[in-house]
Amino acid sequence: MKPTTRRTLAAVVTGVAAAVGVAATPAVAARAVPVPVPLGGAETALGMELPEVAGELPVPTAGAPEGPQYVEGRLLPERTLPQLPVRGGLPGADVRQPLPHVLGDEFDHAGVDAPAAELRTLAPGLSLDAPLTAPNPEALGLPAPKLPEVGVLAPVVQTVPVADLGVGPGL
Repeated sequence: MKPTTRRTLAAVVTGVAAAVGVAATPAVAARAVPVPVPLGGAETALGMELPEVAGELPVPTAGAPEGPQYVEGRLLPERTLPQLPVRGGLPGADVRQPLPHVLGDEFDHAGVDAPAAELRTLAPGLSLDAPLTAPNPEALGLPAPKLPEVGVLAPVVQTVPVADLGVGPGL
């Protein structure tokens, strides 16, 4: 094989490898997966206009929990069982419904659009302390007994859902 043929072949193989490498890169994770509801067959079979329905299902993703915080004077960390953050969303819907000209000739369709809303949560956590104090140098380094402490960190849910309702010709 001639050197020019080898170089050309090497260039082609390198180009193909680069193209495959670019195509094989992972896609950005979607926050919601679209879910179409096919009603075309029922529309044809019934001979009437049916609503158009589509939805979105959120994909929950877990975050990194905040680590335990050590406090002076306690034997156990402040957040013994840390809260786990989870991000996801509320399901979304898009519905278009035909109207039988109830509102006149100008309004023959009604639509509701409720996109998937962002949802942030924190799972419940636990904070507890041992029934002993820290070592006391005045008591020869021995800890003293005390009442145990237990606390539950409440779960948190944050979201802002929105929806749009509209009527018009042929939404």
